[in-house]
Amino acid sequence: MITPELLRQARIENVAQSLREDIGDGDITALLIPADKIAKGRVITRDNSRLAGKAWAEEVFRQVDPSVRLEWFFEDGDEITRNDVLFRMEGPARSLLTAERAALNWLQTLSGVATRCAGYAARVAHTNVRLLDTRKTLPGLRLAQKYAVTCGGCDNHRVGLWDAFLIKENHIAACGSITNAIAEAHRVAPGKPVEVETENLEELAEALQAGADIIMLDEFSLEDMKQAVAMNAGKAKLEASGGINDQTLVPIAETGVDYISIGNLTKSVKAVDLSMRLI
Repeated sequence: MITPELLRQARIENVAQSLREDIGDGDITALLIPADKIAKGRVITRDNSRLAGKAWAEEVFRQVDPSVRLEWFFEDGDEITRNDVLFRMEGPARSLLTAERAALNWLQTLSGVATRCAGYAARVAHTNVRLLDTRKTLPGLRLAQKYAVTCGGCDNHRVGLWDAFLIKENHIAACGSITNAIAEAHRVAPGKPVEVETENLEELAEALQAGADIIMLDEFSLEDMKQAVAMNAGKAKLEASGGINDQTLVPIAETGVDYISIGNLTKSVKAVDLSMRLI
């Protein structure tokens, strides 16, 4: 689970790293501006989108210059429309320009994740399915991206390899069977959620018998998914995975599965177009 403190720590580290790679040993272009010059600016969006990453942008300005003042007009999770002013800022001109790119990078990337998630969530809003992200995140940005997923109305799968079991094909092969793998999981870490990947209805039946908490239906046909829902009868949670695209999303959601996991929520995000202008 992502706690507020875990997220806060990740945000501070994320921003510090982004500033190190952008500023290095100093912003030489900003030195062209008198140190005492105060400026005002604003950030606008050029895309209709869903906002995420406000705290990351604030952290950038805080680390660059705590004297910079920001005035926000939207909150994370809000829908924003082309040409909306997201926030205004005031402070030393050098600081505003030094912080600009890192702040916009965080906002445009996380808002891109939230926007994609919002689009997917809207398409299945008539069902009870929950859309889940995966571990297919940008290296170093997992918690930030998983936060943005929630801003778009989707949900988080496990955070990493430590907080839940996900027993996949290779784990099963190494353990000898689904039954053996689930039994060992219960022994190794009692109380941790146990999910197992299945590839057909026979494996589903074995996973149910062995007491899995969540059963992944990996690339099941629609008919097999419907049959899986009937076989399961509420015993475990069912998660559809694999082959999820714009054409299959809604039909899969309508089979009655509990979850659909989609790597594309985070792994190939399109950034939102943002622009900062001094005024």
